[in-house]
Amino acid sequence: MAIGDGTRAVRAGLPDPEKYAPTLPGPVFAAHYHLPGDPTGPYTYGRDENPTWTLLEQAIGELEAPATRPGEPVETVAFASGMAAISAVLFSQLRAGDAVVLPSDGYQALPLVRERLEAYGVEVRTAPTGDDAQLSVLDGARLLWLETPSNPGLDVCDIRRLTDAAHDAGALVAVDNTLATSLGQRPLELGADFSVASDTKGLTGHGDILLGHVSGRDPLRMAEVRRWRKIAGAIPGPMEAWLAHRSLATLALRVDRQCATALTLAEALRGRADVTGLRHPGLPDDPSHPVASRQMRRFGSVVSFVLPDRDRAERFLAALRLVDDATSFGGVRSTAERRGRWGGDAVPEGFIRFSVGAEDPQDLVADVLRALDEAAETDK
Repeated sequence: MAIGDGTRAVRAGLPDPEKYAPTLPGPVFAAHYHLPGDPTGPYTYGRDENPTWTLLEQAIGELEAPATRPGEPVETVAFASGMAAISAVLFSQLRAGDAVVLPSDGYQALPLVRERLEAYGVEVRTAPTGDDAQLSVLDGARLLWLETPSNPGLDVCDIRRLTDAAHDAGALVAVDNTLATSLGQRPLELGADFSVASDTKGLTGHGDILLGHVSGRDPLRMAEVRRWRKIAGAIPGPMEAWLAHRSLATLALRVDRQCATALTLAEALRGRADVTGLRHPGLPDDPSHPVASRQMRRFGSVVSFVLPDRDRAERFLAALRLVDDATSFGGVRSTAERRGRWGGDAVPEGFIRFSVGAEDPQDLVADVLRALDEAAETDK
């Protein structure tokens, strides 16, 4: 029986009903397990496996690739953070002498990873996300890393096209799906070998958990990812895993509300003279919209735009009443920040990354427009 995203999110990863047992068992806190005789089960030591992780990993796998055919299982490995998940793919799949293609406009921690990769003898090439520019530096690469939509610029690349080209060239493909979430985009169904996300963001959605995951179809590749987790010890806590699984039940509700309101906000900003560089993949005239509309099922909760200068941007953020001035994105409470304060992103000083939460759309839009007006008044 075919079911919708909301039904799947509510029931994903739950064990079979058992009389008098909870629907979702509580977290298992164990460093070690009873092991009389030869160890034959999956649970031996807390750095290797945990029953709470297992249920969460099954749930995320169901969301990443619900249309999986028999014989094509999806395996998911949970991590302590999104960067732990990213690092696990890169460092488990690359060796000295390999080449990897990264986005030049991706998450700002990627340059830190690049330093380590190059120190270990891996050649790192970069190109922008937009216009599928990474194709131009793909020849001979071992791994192609995509981030779409890109953070913070919200450019989109054609996952299917790039994946087909990479596989023809003998390269693996990993997609950072953090911004879209598995309800907005399914990289594995578009041909990618790995779907990676920081679940700190939209998947868990409450701004109170650090978590990440890697999903993939190839059991040998995923075994390498899982082994890297064991070696590095980048494991999630059982409480975090349990909270994340609990949060999945509202994923569709949250994402539907956030994505719809993000588009409403973007449309409200279109006519303002003080707003330039407006980006959201759901806008029909956005440069990314043609590709996004083919591969995305929801367009995400993030809107970006540029205010005239740093001072105007900071006055705008200070004037907001319903929006926290904070980094990260994907939470039920709206956040916004002047992204240039961190350095590392090639954005103007007045660039705003705005993460839309679950507030009433009319309240949020009114707050943003009022804050923009107040920020502009000082210049008059």
